[in-house]
Amino acid sequence: MSLSREIAPGVVEIDTLLGGWERVTAGYLITGAAPVLVETGSQSSVPTLLAALDDLGVQAGDLAGVAVTHIHLDHAGGVGDVARAFPHATVYVHEKGARHLADPTRLVDSASRVYGPLLDSLYGRLEATPAERVHVLADGEELWVGPGRVLTTVYSPGHAKHHLALHDSSSGILFAGDAVGVKLPDAGVLRPAAPPPDFDLELALGSLRRFAERRPAGIALAHYGLLGDPEMLLEEADDTLRRWADVAERAWRAGEDIAGALDAAFGADLAGVDPANREKLETLSGVHSNAAGFRRWLETRTDHPGAHAGDHPGDPGGPLEVA
Repeated sequence: MSLSREIAPGVVEIDTLLGGWERVTAGYLITGAAPVLVETGSQSSVPTLLAALDDLGVQAGDLAGVAVTHIHLDHAGGVGDVARAFPHATVYVHEKGARHLADPTRLVDSASRVYGPLLDSLYGRLEATPAERVHVLADGEELWVGPGRVLTTVYSPGHAKHHLALHDSSSGILFAGDAVGVKLPDAGVLRPAAPPPDFDLELALGSLRRFAERRPAGIALAHYGLLGDPEMLLEEADDTLRRWADVAERAWRAGEDIAGALDAAFGADLAGVDPANREKLETLSGVHSNAAGFRRWLETRTDHPGAHAGDHPGDPGGPLEVA
């Protein structure tokens, strides 16, 4: 079975097989004179990723860059291992994630407290990347891949404060990480990705608007794959976020269980989905994870009576980093 396929000229999707599951986590190789890998997947997926790159003829000295949309472990857990395998590759990440790649102790400790044995059995951990190999990306920065091809960064908080997307000038594809949500081919339902501690509804909606302004030719999700009709997809993502947030807020203000309210409102969307595929979706974007994210956002908004001016929903070392 081939784990890679070309989805546009010079753009190769790689199935990184999180947990052995197909079509759940994707990395993207952008080819050119200075090839760039977008997303490594989790540390547990590194052997799969390296085998796929080898099959594509990418040798140790070939890869010029590794860019992660954010530092959650299902996107960046493999960075340290991949950096070691490709010693000439620069690692690209948003400023607020850089220190955690150089010293992942806090990130891994927090994830270990939340996930226990599941951390090692499903995701793995995160090896440190030498700080001198990490390049902090600014919004609007361009990564040169080859003649006529650059990747432009688009700062896109909401899912996480260290989240950015990359827009390919050649194919027009926007690599959106988790900022648009999760839509697995075997489940077919778009779900918001709203984990604690960073989720912020207004920032997330603003990121969707920024994506729409760029008029991408397609949107490639980390979970999972290239989706066409980006205008409709972004409208769906906006509507989905607003509906989930509305249900969550009404339950919160009424003192009701947010997870129960979300499940009652949206659980039927998965009624026809095979239980095995439902498990995949729940692992990546479960009701309880989203409920915790909405609750944190509701409790830390500046318009909440108990909030302080300048409050921000946590840092990337907080719980549930792997959503």
